[in-house]
Amino acid sequence: MNVETQNVEQLGIDTVRVLSADVVQKANSGHPGAPMGLAAVGHVLWSEGMNYSPSNPEWPNRDRFILSNGHACVLQYCYLHLTGYDLSMDDLKNFRQLNSKTAGHPEYGLAPGVDVTTGPLGQGFANGVGFAIGQKHLAGRYNQPGHHIFDYKIFAICSDGDLMEGVTSEAASLAAQLELGNMIYLYDDNHISIEGDTDITFTEDVSARFEAYGWHVQVVEDGNDIEALKNAVHNAKIEIRKPSLIKVRTHIAYGSPNKVDTAGAHGSPLGEKEVRLVKEGMGFDPDQSFVVPKEVSNYYLECGKKGTAKEQKWNEAYEAYKKDFPELAAEYELLSSGGLPEGWKDNLPVFKAEEGKIATRKASGKVLNAIAASLPGLIGGSADLSPSTDTNLDKYESFTAEDRTGRNFHFGIREHAMGSALNGMALTKGIIPYGATFLIFSEYMRPPIRLAAIMKIKPVFIYTHDSIGLGEDGTTHQPVEQLISLRSIPNITLIRPGDANETAQAWRVAIEHKGGPIVLVLTRQGLQTIDQDKYAKAENLEKGAYILSDVENPQLLLIATGSEVALIMDAQAKLKEQGIAARVISMPSWELFEKQDATYKEKVLPKALKKRLAVEAGSTLGWHKYVTDEGAIIGMTTFGESAPAEELYKVFGFTVDNVVEKAKALLA
Repeated sequence: MNVETQNVEQLGIDTVRVLSADVVQKANSGHPGAPMGLAAVGHVLWSEGMNYSPSNPEWPNRDRFILSNGHACVLQYCYLHLTGYDLSMDDLKNFRQLNSKTAGHPEYGLAPGVDVTTGPLGQGFANGVGFAIGQKHLAGRYNQPGHHIFDYKIFAICSDGDLMEGVTSEAASLAAQLELGNMIYLYDDNHISIEGDTDITFTEDVSARFEAYGWHVQVVEDGNDIEALKNAVHNAKIEIRKPSLIKVRTHIAYGSPNKVDTAGAHGSPLGEKEVRLVKEGMGFDPDQSFVVPKEVSNYYLECGKKGTAKEQKWNEAYEAYKKDFPELAAEYELLSSGGLPEGWKDNLPVFKAEEGKIATRKASGKVLNAIAASLPGLIGGSADLSPSTDTNLDKYESFTAEDRTGRNFHFGIREHAMGSALNGMALTKGIIPYGATFLIFSEYMRPPIRLAAIMKIKPVFIYTHDSIGLGEDGTTHQPVEQLISLRSIPNITLIRPGDANETAQAWRVAIEHKGGPIVLVLTRQGLQTIDQDKYAKAENLEKGAYILSDVENPQLLLIATGSEVALIMDAQAKLKEQGIAARVISMPSWELFEKQDATYKEKVLPKALKKRLAVEAGSTLGWHKYVTDEGAIIGMTTFGESAPAEELYKVFGFTVDNVVEKAKALLA
């Protein structure tokens, strides 16, 4: 490297440090310390370490970048701006302001070049496992001899805080098990957390820990040693079997005379006096702000242009691939654009009433296997519960270190990491991922579920064993509050189908849905299949609620979801015997119902018909939106008990006789 290049590199790094201080100071909010300490790491990644294209942030073969310690987002914003992304200096000046692209933590879909929304520590680290799985699966399916179309890598920066969070342990273990050698993580070892030096909480040997997982570990003792950083990244790239961790000793707020290596630089602006000292120490004019020297601007813009040239070269290679493998190319282009193969819905099974009872988890498994061949992007698995959640694709192999084409995933008993990995997989265009566990264990997955909803991406979360109907396992496994808890998350679409045919339609909606995660809530116990020739068609599930069985001049409405739909159907028949006319409404999805127009809502739930009885084996909270003061709710107001399901239904009032009694009481 010549002296001139070396000088502009150092000037560029110092420019990012000064910019970081300016950005946070102007906002009077943010985290200046980490970006200043990581400036050299960022330089190595954006100058030569990563492949990216500022002119096309969605280039399919770009390296993915994850800032797991999202509070350091000014680092990412500065390099995106400098390398030529559509992120202006005004955007930097509007950091953390209303309607700005530069939010307080990186947000997918807001700033170009941000591949995933991070912030809650550990999530970005675990998302990377999903991104890495996505790349390996695309490569396994589409790469051909002489045509390595997908060979990108997953880069991430993570912090002490990330490594303290439990989800990273789950994710790191899974990454090593799957030999995801396309992961290159740089650990910002700055020894500082909010409460002070990490010695008070975090003295473990991180290198030994990750070596024990099976990672390739390197240590860079000086986070400002550009050549050492470049060599470490190079070594990580050529390690194709093990995921890589590069432990980099940095100094928070490097360049700040009074706040370097202090907790005070973590989550607060440096202060105007200290910012002046930073600028003076690095040779910048302390009276000027948001300054980028011309030679620095030119240097990083050239780095960005090199990436654009790499994209152009890839585009040419892809055109050659299309000529040699037109069917594979057409399939990828369709799936990656969000399209679906023509006629895939024709494979949805129709269940007959005479087939008897079938649990909706079992029906879901039959649906998955019926549609899998026509939906090559559909991949997924469970948290060690495939036999219980019925999520195995019987005609396909497992995704392993040896077989990247496998479509069945074994996430292990790692619900938290599974949810985060699903988000990374969902952000890989061309893939529709699903993951399953028991509904009660959705509690372990709340951070990734919430982030999926924020990003409006579509992993499919499958939750079985959805009520006290699972029986003898008792209160620890019987979900009560989970339905309303999940429904409370914006952009979530929760569907609790009432029988096998509604389950098939729930999968149709899930596959076609856009704009947020789908949550399928399914039973352990068998449910009677509702006769499609006698009652309303299950296709109506797409409307969220529909009149399943109507009567002339109804006196009251019976409303239910899931396993309780059959219950109110039986109650309707018994009420009819007593001269009482009740309309039955299946309401598998509140969210889908809320999207319907006022005319349809009035048809299903007429305002004049105030006698309403809702039945759901979950918390009653929220049902008052659909049940008037003249109505009632049969639900759970306590935890369940350990006993056979039929006994529990009697104890908690989920019987035909109790529904009839409550209905008659409303009319009385």
